[in-house]
Amino acid sequence: MGVEKYKDNFEVKTHEEALKTPYTWKKSKVVFVNSMSDLFHEKIPLEFIQKVFKVMNENPQHLFQVLTKRAERLKELHQELKWTHNIWMGVSVEEQKVENRIDFLRETNARVKFLSLEPLIGPLPNMNLDNIDWVIVGGESGHNPRPMDADWVLDIQEQCEKADVAFFFKQWGGRNKKKNGRELNGRTYDEMPEMELQHSV
Repeated sequence: MGVEKYKDNFEVKTHEEALKTPYTWKKSKVVFVNSMSDLFHEKIPLEFIQKVFKVMNENPQHLFQVLTKRAERLKELHQELKWTHNIWMGVSVEEQKVENRIDFLRETNARVKFLSLEPLIGPLPNMNLDNIDWVIVGGESGHNPRPMDADWVLDIQEQCEKADVAFFFKQWGGRNKKKNGRELNGRTYDEMPEMELQHSV
């Protein structure tokens, strides 16, 4: 990609200089934190995670979405972090064998807790959606994507509807994700929790 930060084969590194950036934005933004990595990776020290949270705490005019696969570490560290209203915390759940990540997420004090079921590679029946605010579903894309069954998606959408949880269907995926689109039941699903942002202080 030619991105300077990732020139070392995506070796885990922290970038202290990037922490200053949110203070310079004049307008409110929605920020997907660590889009190319995982803030709760075992190689990321707690001190750096706390610095990231401090930046988010001090910028209530922006919404920060944090997603991790390291739900066990999230559970271990969550009480060491300050959870202001503008931090949305999510975990990736691709199949049933990692469904326990939802329980770890539920223990945090994040105002909005969300699940990223992407790429969805297996059914997720009878999920416990208590205290979950948002579910995002998407199929895998690329040269050799694993298939996603429409019945899995429909079942999840129905679970969300019954539990009154916002449901967002991102894509069917596949080799040609643009052609395959993102309609489900003849419509698109773009539900998400309400944002509560404050003016900068």
